[in-house]
Amino acid sequence: MITTTGLTKVYSSRGRDVTALDGVDLHVREGEVFGVIGQSGAGKSSLIRCVNLLERPTSGTVTVDGRDLTALAGRGRRASKDLREARTRIGMVFQHFNLLSSRTVEDNVQLPLEILGVSGAERSRKALELLDLVGLADKARSYPGQLSGGQKQRVGIARALAGDPKVLLSDEATSALDPETTRSILQLLRDLNRQLGLTVLLITHEMDVVKTVCDSAALMRKGKIIESGTVSELLATPGSELAHELFPVSGDASGPDRTVVDVTFHGEAATQPVISQLSRTYNIDISILGAAMDTVGGRQIGRMRIELPGRYEENVVPVGFLREQGLQVDVVDPAAAAAVPAQGPALVEEVAK
Repeated sequence: MITTTGLTKVYSSRGRDVTALDGVDLHVREGEVFGVIGQSGAGKSSLIRCVNLLERPTSGTVTVDGRDLTALAGRGRRASKDLREARTRIGMVFQHFNLLSSRTVEDNVQLPLEILGVSGAERSRKALELLDLVGLADKARSYPGQLSGGQKQRVGIARALAGDPKVLLSDEATSALDPETTRSILQLLRDLNRQLGLTVLLITHEMDVVKTVCDSAALMRKGKIIESGTVSELLATPGSELAHELFPVSGDASGPDRTVVDVTFHGEAATQPVISQLSRTYNIDISILGAAMDTVGGRQIGRMRIELPGRYEENVVPVGFLREQGLQVDVVDPAAAAAVPAQGPALVEEVAK
Protein backbone atom coordinates (compact mmCIF):
# COMPACT_ATOMS: atom_id res chain seq x y z
CA MET A 1 0.00 0.00 0.00
CA ILE A 2 2.91 2.34 0.78
CA THR A 3 6.35 2.07 -0.82
CA THR A 4 9.23 4.51 -0.64
CA THR A 5 12.34 3.89 -2.72
CA GLY A 6 15.63 5.69 -2.17
CA LEU A 7 13.79 8.47 -0.37
CA THR A 8 16.03 11.42 0.49
CA LYS A 9 15.18 14.73 2.08
CA VAL A 10 17.81 17.44 2.51
CA TYR A 11 17.03 20.74 4.28
CA SER A 12 19.12 23.85 3.86
CA SER A 13 19.69 25.69 7.12
CA ARG A 14 22.00 28.68 7.70
CA GLY A 15 24.11 27.93 4.70
CA ARG A 16 24.54 24.22 5.29
CA ASP A 17 22.65 21.12 4.24
CA VAL A 18 21.02 18.80 6.77
CA THR A 19 20.06 15.32 5.58
CA ALA A 20 16.84 14.23 7.32
CA LEU A 21 16.23 11.16 5.13
CA ASP A 22 19.06 9.20 3.61
CA GLY A 23 17.89 6.67 1.00
CA VAL A 24 14.88 5.26 2.88
CA ASP A 25 13.26 2.13 1.46
CA LEU A 26 9.97 1.36 3.21
CA HIS A 27 7.28 -1.20 2.38
CA VAL A 28 3.91 -1.16 4.17
CA ARG A 29 1.48 -3.89 3.24
CA GLU A 30 -2.22 -3.27 2.70
CA GLY A 31 -4.30 -3.56 5.85
CA GLU A 32 -1.47 -3.62 8.39
CA VAL A 33 -0.51 -1.29 11.22
CA PHE A 34 3.12 -0.33 10.64
CA GLY A 35 5.13 1.55 13.24
CA VAL A 36 8.26 3.61 12.58
CA ILE A 37 10.20 4.11 15.79
CA GLY A 38 13.25 6.17 16.61
CA GLN A 39 14.56 8.92 18.83
CA SER A 40 14.07 12.63 18.17
CA GLY A 41 15.98 13.69 15.07
CA ALA A 42 15.92 10.22 13.52
CA GLY A 43 13.88 11.48 10.54
CA LYS A 44 10.52 9.93 11.44
CA SER A 45 8.37 13.03 10.98
CA SER A 46 10.15 13.96 7.75
CA LEU A 47 9.38 10.46 6.48
CA ILE A 48 5.67 10.59 7.22
CA ARG A 49 5.36 14.11 5.79
CA CYS A 50 7.05 12.95 2.60
CA VAL A 51 4.62 10.02 2.31
CA ASN A 52 1.77 12.42 1.59
CA LEU A 53 4.01 15.05 -0.02
CA LEU A 54 3.50 17.66 2.69
CA GLU A 55 7.27 17.75 2.29
CA ARG A 56 8.64 17.21 -1.21
CA PRO A 57 11.46 14.67 -1.23
CA THR A 58 14.83 15.78 -2.54
CA SER A 59 15.04 12.49 -4.43
CA GLY A 60 13.43 9.06 -4.51
CA THR A 61 9.84 7.96 -5.01
CA VAL A 62 6.71 7.58 -2.91
CA THR A 63 3.96 5.24 -4.10
CA VAL A 64 0.63 5.00 -2.25
CA ASP A 65 -2.08 2.60 -3.39
CA GLY A 66 -0.36 2.15 -6.73
CA ARG A 67 0.08 5.87 -7.50
CA ASP A 68 3.49 7.49 -7.66
CA LEU A 69 2.88 10.68 -5.68
CA THR A 70 6.27 12.08 -6.53
CA ALA A 71 5.30 11.99 -10.21
CA LEU A 72 2.13 13.94 -9.35
CA ALA A 73 4.11 16.60 -7.51
CA GLY A 74 5.37 18.28 -10.66
CA ARG A 75 4.56 21.79 -11.73
CA GLY A 76 1.35 22.85 -13.39
CA ARG A 77 -2.34 22.88 -12.55
CA ARG A 78 -3.00 19.33 -13.66
CA ALA A 79 -0.22 17.87 -11.48
CA SER A 80 -1.44 19.85 -8.47
CA LYS A 81 -5.03 18.72 -9.03
CA ASP A 82 -4.01 15.06 -9.31
CA LEU A 83 -1.93 15.30 -6.14
CA ARG A 84 -4.82 16.88 -4.22
CA GLU A 85 -7.10 14.08 -5.34
CA ALA A 86 -4.56 11.45 -4.29
CA ARG A 87 -4.21 13.10 -0.89
CA THR A 88 -7.92 12.73 -0.20
CA ARG A 89 -7.23 8.98 0.10
CA ILE A 90 -4.62 9.63 2.79
CA GLY A 91 -5.80 10.77 6.23
CA MET A 92 -3.39 12.29 8.75
CA VAL A 93 -3.54 12.58 12.54
CA PHE A 94 -1.24 15.07 14.27
CA GLN A 95 0.43 15.11 17.68
CA HIS A 96 -1.16 18.39 18.78
CA PHE A 97 -4.61 17.78 17.25
CA ASN A 98 -4.64 20.93 15.06
CA LEU A 99 -8.34 21.59 15.66
CA LEU A 100 -9.92 24.97 14.96
CA SER A 101 -10.95 26.39 18.33
CA SER A 102 -13.67 28.61 16.83
CA ARG A 103 -15.49 25.65 15.23
CA THR A 104 -17.59 23.02 16.93
CA VAL A 105 -16.47 19.41 16.96
CA GLU A 106 -18.86 18.61 14.12
CA ASP A 107 -17.64 21.57 12.08
CA ASN A 108 -14.02 20.49 12.57
CA VAL A 109 -14.83 17.06 11.17
CA GLN A 110 -16.76 18.68 8.30
CA LEU A 111 -13.82 20.87 7.26
CA PRO A 112 -12.19 18.44 4.77
CA LEU A 113 -15.58 17.74 3.22
CA GLU A 114 -16.23 21.47 2.92
CA ILE A 115 -12.94 21.89 1.05
CA LEU A 116 -13.93 19.01 -1.25
CA GLY A 117 -17.20 20.79 -2.08
CA VAL A 118 -19.55 18.28 -0.42
CA SER A 119 -23.06 19.62 0.23
CA GLY A 120 -24.01 20.83 3.70
CA ALA A 121 -26.50 18.08 4.45
CA GLU A 122 -24.09 15.36 3.35
CA ARG A 123 -21.25 16.95 5.34
CA SER A 124 -23.33 16.92 8.49
CA ARG A 125 -24.45 13.32 7.96
CA LYS A 126 -20.92 12.14 7.38
CA ALA A 127 -19.47 14.08 10.31
CA LEU A 128 -22.03 12.71 12.76
CA GLU A 129 -21.44 9.20 11.45
CA LEU A 130 -17.69 9.54 12.02
CA LEU A 131 -18.12 11.04 15.48
CA ASP A 132 -20.27 8.08 16.40
CA LEU A 133 -17.55 5.77 15.05
CA VAL A 134 -14.93 7.30 17.36
CA GLY A 135 -17.28 7.43 20.34
CA LEU A 136 -18.02 11.16 20.40
CA ALA A 137 -21.54 11.44 19.01
CA ASP A 138 -22.61 13.37 22.13
CA LYS A 139 -19.87 16.00 21.65
CA ALA A 140 -20.88 17.20 18.18
CA ARG A 141 -21.95 20.67 19.41
CA SER A 142 -19.03 21.11 21.82
CA TYR A 143 -15.93 23.17 21.12
CA PRO A 144 -12.35 21.84 21.30
CA GLY A 145 -11.68 23.86 24.46
CA GLN A 146 -14.35 21.80 26.24
CA LEU A 147 -12.70 18.46 25.45
CA SER A 148 -9.99 16.37 27.07
CA GLY A 149 -6.80 15.56 25.19
CA GLY A 150 -8.04 12.09 24.29
CA GLN A 151 -11.34 13.47 23.02
CA LYS A 152 -9.51 16.05 20.89
CA GLN A 153 -7.45 13.29 19.33
CA ARG A 154 -10.60 11.31 18.57
CA VAL A 155 -11.96 14.36 16.78
CA GLY A 156 -8.68 14.56 14.85
CA ILE A 157 -9.07 10.91 13.85
CA ALA A 158 -12.68 11.44 12.77
CA ARG A 159 -11.59 14.43 10.66
CA ALA A 160 -8.80 12.34 9.09
CA LEU A 161 -11.40 9.75 8.06
CA ALA A 162 -13.74 12.26 6.41
CA GLY A 163 -12.41 11.61 2.89
CA ASP A 164 -12.79 7.81 3.22
CA PRO A 165 -9.03 7.25 3.07
CA LYS A 166 -7.35 3.93 2.47
CA VAL A 167 -4.29 5.05 4.42
CA LEU A 168 -4.13 6.73 7.82
CA LEU A 169 -0.89 8.46 8.86
CA SER A 170 -0.30 9.12 12.55
CA ASP A 171 2.50 11.49 13.55
CA GLU A 172 3.17 10.90 17.28
CA ALA A 173 -0.60 10.94 17.81
CA THR A 174 -0.38 9.65 21.39
CA SER A 175 2.78 11.32 22.70
CA ALA A 176 0.85 14.21 24.29
CA LEU A 177 -1.56 11.87 26.10
CA ASP A 178 -1.46 10.08 29.43
CA PRO A 179 -0.90 6.28 29.43
CA GLU A 180 -4.56 5.30 29.89
CA THR A 181 -5.74 7.65 27.13
CA THR A 182 -2.90 6.43 24.92
CA ARG A 183 -4.15 2.85 25.28
CA SER A 184 -7.70 3.88 24.33
CA ILE A 185 -6.50 5.78 21.23
CA LEU A 186 -4.32 2.87 20.13
CA GLN A 187 -7.26 0.50 20.56
CA LEU A 188 -9.37 2.86 18.46
CA LEU A 189 -6.75 2.86 15.70
CA ARG A 190 -6.64 -0.94 15.78
CA ASP A 191 -10.45 -1.13 15.66
CA LEU A 192 -10.57 1.25 12.69
CA ASN A 193 -7.84 -0.74 10.99
CA ARG A 194 -9.98 -3.87 11.25
CA GLN A 195 -13.42 -2.37 10.63
CA LEU A 196 -12.50 -0.16 7.69
CA GLY A 197 -9.58 -2.12 6.26
CA LEU A 198 -7.34 0.89 6.85
CA THR A 199 -3.60 0.71 6.37
CA VAL A 200 -2.06 2.63 9.28
CA LEU A 201 1.45 4.08 9.28
CA LEU A 202 2.33 5.54 12.64
CA ILE A 203 5.36 7.40 13.91
CA THR A 204 6.38 6.98 17.53
CA HIS A 205 9.30 7.04 19.92
CA GLU A 206 7.57 4.70 22.37
CA MET A 207 8.23 0.95 22.23
CA ASP A 208 4.95 0.27 24.05
CA VAL A 209 3.07 1.67 21.04
CA VAL A 210 4.76 -0.83 18.74
CA LYS A 211 4.18 -3.63 21.21
CA THR A 212 0.50 -2.75 21.67
CA VAL A 213 -0.77 -2.15 18.16
CA CYS A 214 1.74 -2.81 15.36
CA ASP A 215 1.89 -5.75 12.98
CA SER A 216 5.21 -4.57 11.54
CA ALA A 217 7.83 -2.05 12.55
CA ALA A 218 10.95 -0.24 11.38
CA LEU A 219 13.75 1.29 13.43
CA MET A 220 15.11 4.63 12.20
CA ARG A 221 18.39 6.26 13.10
CA LYS A 222 20.07 9.30 11.51
CA GLY A 223 17.70 9.31 8.56
CA LYS A 224 18.07 5.61 7.72
CA ILE A 225 16.03 2.47 8.28
CA ILE A 226 18.23 0.24 10.45
CA GLU A 227 15.91 -2.77 10.38
CA SER A 228 12.30 -3.54 9.52
CA GLY A 229 9.88 -6.43 9.26
CA THR A 230 6.89 -7.97 10.95
CA VAL A 231 7.13 -8.01 14.74
CA SER A 232 7.24 -11.82 14.73
CA GLU A 233 10.07 -11.82 12.14
CA LEU A 234 12.06 -9.31 14.16
CA LEU A 235 11.66 -11.33 17.33
CA ALA A 236 13.05 -14.34 15.47
CA THR A 237 16.03 -12.40 14.09
CA PRO A 238 19.29 -12.92 15.99
CA GLY A 239 20.69 -9.65 17.29
CA SER A 240 17.60 -7.60 16.40
CA GLU A 241 17.76 -4.21 18.13
CA LEU A 242 14.00 -3.83 17.95
CA ALA A 243 13.42 -7.23 19.52
CA HIS A 244 15.80 -6.34 22.33
CA GLU A 245 14.05 -3.02 22.94
CA LEU A 246 10.59 -4.58 22.81
CA PHE A 247 11.50 -7.17 25.40
CA PRO A 248 14.51 -5.99 27.38
CA VAL A 249 15.97 -8.37 29.94
CA SER A 250 18.88 -7.81 32.27
CA GLY A 251 21.19 -9.92 34.35
CA ASP A 252 24.92 -10.17 34.93
CA ALA A 253 26.46 -11.93 31.93
CA SER A 254 30.06 -12.01 33.17
CA GLY A 255 31.99 -14.73 34.92
CA PRO A 256 33.93 -17.88 34.05
CA ASP A 257 32.59 -21.34 33.37
CA ARG A 258 29.03 -20.45 32.59
CA THR A 259 26.91 -19.71 29.53
CA VAL A 260 24.35 -16.91 29.50
CA VAL A 261 21.76 -16.82 26.70
CA ASP A 262 18.65 -14.82 25.88
CA VAL A 263 15.71 -17.02 24.87
CA THR A 264 12.81 -15.50 22.92
CA PHE A 265 9.45 -17.26 23.20
CA HIS A 266 6.66 -16.77 20.70
CA GLY A 267 3.87 -18.81 19.18
CA GLU A 268 3.03 -22.12 20.89
CA ALA A 269 6.43 -22.23 22.59
CA ALA A 270 5.39 -19.32 24.83
CA THR A 271 2.92 -21.60 26.66
CA GLN A 272 5.21 -24.65 27.01
CA PRO A 273 7.40 -25.48 30.05
CA VAL A 274 10.52 -25.60 27.88
CA ILE A 275 13.02 -24.47 30.52
CA SER A 276 11.92 -27.11 33.02
CA GLN A 277 12.03 -29.73 30.25
CA LEU A 278 15.59 -28.68 29.45
CA SER A 279 16.59 -28.97 33.09
CA ARG A 280 15.09 -32.46 33.48
CA THR A 281 16.33 -33.78 30.12
CA TYR A 282 19.98 -32.83 30.68
CA ASN A 283 19.97 -32.86 34.49
CA ILE A 284 21.37 -29.35 34.75
CA ASP A 285 20.65 -26.47 37.09
CA ILE A 286 19.37 -23.41 35.23
CA SER A 287 19.32 -19.93 36.73
CA ILE A 288 16.78 -17.40 35.45
CA LEU A 289 18.48 -13.99 35.50
CA GLY A 290 15.61 -11.92 34.09
CA ALA A 291 12.45 -12.16 32.03
CA ALA A 292 9.84 -10.06 30.25
CA MET A 293 6.58 -11.20 28.69
CA ASP A 294 3.67 -9.41 27.02
CA THR A 295 0.95 -9.86 24.42
CA VAL A 296 1.70 -8.64 20.90
CA GLY A 297 -0.93 -8.93 18.19
CA GLY A 298 -2.98 -11.25 20.39
CA ARG A 299 -0.04 -13.63 20.94
CA GLN A 300 2.09 -14.09 24.02
CA ILE A 301 5.70 -13.19 23.34
CA GLY A 302 8.51 -12.93 25.80
CA ARG A 303 12.22 -13.09 26.45
CA MET A 304 14.18 -14.73 29.23
CA ARG A 305 17.84 -14.53 30.19
CA ILE A 306 19.12 -17.81 31.61
CA GLU A 307 22.44 -19.12 32.87
CA LEU A 308 23.70 -22.62 32.06
CA PRO A 309 26.61 -24.12 34.04
CA GLY A 310 29.80 -24.63 32.07
CA ARG A 311 31.48 -22.99 29.09
CA TYR A 312 29.63 -22.51 25.82
CA GLU A 313 31.20 -25.49 24.05
CA GLU A 314 29.86 -27.69 26.85
CA ASN A 315 26.32 -26.40 26.26
CA VAL A 316 25.95 -26.80 22.50
CA VAL A 317 23.47 -29.67 22.92
CA PRO A 318 21.20 -27.90 25.49
CA VAL A 319 21.22 -24.75 23.34
CA GLY A 320 20.36 -26.87 20.32
CA PHE A 321 17.49 -28.41 22.28
CA LEU A 322 16.03 -24.95 22.88
CA ARG A 323 16.32 -24.06 19.20
CA GLU A 324 14.64 -27.31 18.19
CA GLN A 325 11.63 -26.21 20.27
CA GLY A 326 11.21 -23.22 17.95
CA LEU A 327 12.88 -20.71 20.27
CA GLN A 328 15.26 -17.94 19.29
CA VAL A 329 18.45 -18.28 21.32
CA ASP A 330 21.10 -15.54 21.41
CA VAL A 331 24.38 -15.93 23.30
CA VAL A 332 24.82 -12.88 25.51
CA ASP A 333 28.62 -13.07 25.32
CA PRO A 334 29.27 -13.91 21.64
CA ALA A 335 33.04 -14.07 22.26
CA ALA A 336 32.47 -17.18 24.34
CA ALA A 337 31.01 -18.92 21.29
CA ALA A 338 33.43 -17.53 18.71
CA ALA A 339 35.15 -20.85 18.20
CA VAL A 340 31.87 -22.72 17.64
CA PRO A 341 30.07 -22.44 14.27
CA ALA A 342 26.34 -21.69 13.92
CA GLN A 343 24.33 -24.38 15.65
CA GLY A 344 21.84 -26.46 13.75
CA PRO A 345 20.36 -29.95 14.12
CA ALA A 346 23.35 -31.51 12.33
CA LEU A 347 25.83 -29.96 14.75
CA VAL A 348 23.70 -30.91 17.74
CA GLU A 349 23.62 -34.52 16.55
CA GLU A 350 27.37 -34.50 15.95
CA VAL A 351 28.16 -33.21 19.43
CA ALA A 352 25.65 -35.60 21.00
CA LYS A 353 27.46 -38.52 19.39
